[in-house]
Amino acid sequence: MMFGRKKRRISRLLLVEDEPLVAFDAEHILSEEDYEIVATVDRVAHAVRIIGEGREIDLVLVDIALTDGSGIEVARAAAARDIPVLFVTGNCPGDAEALAFGCLAKPYSQRSLLGAIRAVEASLDGRVPRRLPQGFRLFAKAG
Repeated sequence: MMFGRKKRRISRLLLVEDEPLVAFDAEHILSEEDYEIVATVDRVAHAVRIIGEGREIDLVLVDIALTDGSGIEVARAAAARDIPVLFVTGNCPGDAEALAFGCLAKPYSQRSLLGAIRAVEASLDGRVPRRLPQGFRLFAKAG
């Protein structure tokens, strides 16, 4: 189809968020944009287990401060499987650049969340994003 939508590199997402309203809002926003939510979990252990199961995941969106530990543990598990990570947090850790493609500050708007995912996708494709959303830091990574 000549004028059809370009196939996305990122379409399957794992959400790791322990604030129920934030998780619900993110699910709603992403589902409305035709992203597939592989799972939404609120614990490090559950996220690490899902990643370890070998499910097809294109991007992990993870909060840092989780009830049972740190989202950094989730990012390390994702990195071991070459799954890109986007931190979505109120406090981006200093070592985030080594573990993730970017960091989106909470609270964020729908536009910022979608723009951050598109920026990560552009980076993965070796392109420079046209515009970065408010509250988002994209780290220099080779695509």
